[in-house]
Amino acid sequence: MAIERVGIVGAGQMGNGIAHVFAVAGYDVLLTDVSQDALDRAVALIDRNLTRQVSKDLIDDAAKNAAMKRIVTTAKLTDLGQTDLIIEAATERETIKQAIFEDLLPHLKQDTILTSNTSSISITRLASRTDRPERFMGFHFMNPVPIMQLVELIRGIATDEPTFRACEAVVARLGKTSTASEDFPAFIVNRILMPMINEAIYTLYEGVGSVQSIDTSLKLGANHPMGPLELADFIGLDTCLAIMNVLHDGLADTKYRPCPLLTKYVEAGWLGRKSQRGFYDYRGDTPVPTR
Repeated sequence: MAIERVGIVGAGQMGNGIAHVFAVAGYDVLLTDVSQDALDRAVALIDRNLTRQVSKDLIDDAAKNAAMKRIVTTAKLTDLGQTDLIIEAATERETIKQAIFEDLLPHLKQDTILTSNTSSISITRLASRTDRPERFMGFHFMNPVPIMQLVELIRGIATDEPTFRACEAVVARLGKTSTASEDFPAFIVNRILMPMINEAIYTLYEGVGSVQSIDTSLKLGANHPMGPLELADFIGLDTCLAIMNVLHDGLADTKYRPCPLLTKYVEAGWLGRKSQRGFYDYRGDTPVPTR
């Protein structure tokens, strides 16, 4: 399976980062979103991030210019039909992802591989709604994509070996490391990470420690680069809640029950950095704990 043209659905935080790394690796990238403004912002952000890489001598000007030329945007989802590999990086809602794949199906080449960047939703279930479950798998990048070195590759129950090997080769060409995960709720990274974050929120909820003391304790006591509450804000509290709900529903174990305080923050629209408030308030020069 020769993969040279890659289609990316969603120009948000994950989609623009995925487009960035594919373009730098020499792939032709077609990026789509329902919002033209989101596409314009994504291209501008990719340009800024590539410029930052040039300033750090990670790439040169020629590589940056070549990468930018490889990125084409379109507001028409069906334009992606003639690409070799499609990576869906839309909102973490299963109904939205299913609708995207259903709209794409009539326009796909016979050998196009479909993948999802979902952080928790069943790959087998998404694949079953398509005409090619054997050529469907999870392609889960970590955020921020240009910096993080891991990609989780998740096989659905029907994913065939050539599809897995083709995606494994793509990850290697990107200069990243892949791990293979079975298709169970939240896969590997979030199966371990999100309960830790949820437990940190319970620790705050029960008054064991403040936001500052919890984050400082994990940074200095466990040598974590970010505290769990700071990390939750970075990921997005809505995303954290969605993943905890997938774990709780999929594994039917009370240890995965989302903390009520996490639910309250999401209900308030305090989603972390992207909304300027979460466990920290980001509206000033320095983040300030909100509890």
